[in-house]
Amino acid sequence: MKYFGSGLSDLHKELSTVIRKKEELESAKQLFLEIHEKLHLSEVSGTEENEVDRLLRDLMQEEYAIMPTAKDETIAWVLWHIARIEDLTMNMLIAKEEQIFNEEWKSRLHALFTDTGNALSDDEIMELSHALNKEELLRYRNVVGRRTREIVEGLEAEDMKRKVDSSDLDRILNCGGVTEQEDSIWLLDFWGKKDVAGLLLMPPTRHVMLHLNDCCKWKEQIRTKKKFFRV
Repeated sequence: MKYFGSGLSDLHKELSTVIRKKEELESAKQLFLEIHEKLHLSEVSGTEENEVDRLLRDLMQEEYAIMPTAKDETIAWVLWHIARIEDLTMNMLIAKEEQIFNEEWKSRLHALFTDTGNALSDDEIMELSHALNKEELLRYRNVVGRRTREIVEGLEAEDMKRKVDSSDLDRILNCGGVTEQEDSIWLLDFWGKKDVAGLLLMPPTRHVMLHLNDCCKWKEQIRTKKKFFRV
């Protein structure tokens, strides 16, 4: 990737070859954790400074809520989107527990929505991006990331091929993690076709790589260009 995660794609390919092999369970878990630590602030895993630190440490409040072109979202929306999806899939589909996000977090975040943001209009993306408490947004994502690591460390070999339970998909819909809108509810069908290994290979890893790459690109554009689609 041009802007973010050099070498992560190769690690991800390696993970995909071992993740369902019973005899490679510990190697797969460690490989996942190695990838995952590079997709969150270093404080989540207690490791050295990484690209996420460098992306976010000097980001100004107004830069979170700039939509560079008509094809783009905002950095705030991305952080919300990837945190919500990781929270829902890891906690509700893989761990079969409750999500971290609740009314307290909604209040702390100043969140206007509860879903992943897939179906938001440009106006709604901008509204969410300005309203979100950026410090709490980073704290929420940190908590989600730490919980993901706990869940993965506790997985057994037989978990990797376990299919997603339809009742857990229903719970995501009922709690407002996705909406009935076409651009949102398709996620349930997508996740419903996965096993645990398939989920680990997408929402908390590959999906995050792609979005953080966008954020790095947008940050560069924000600091080098003078005109933007939405601010």
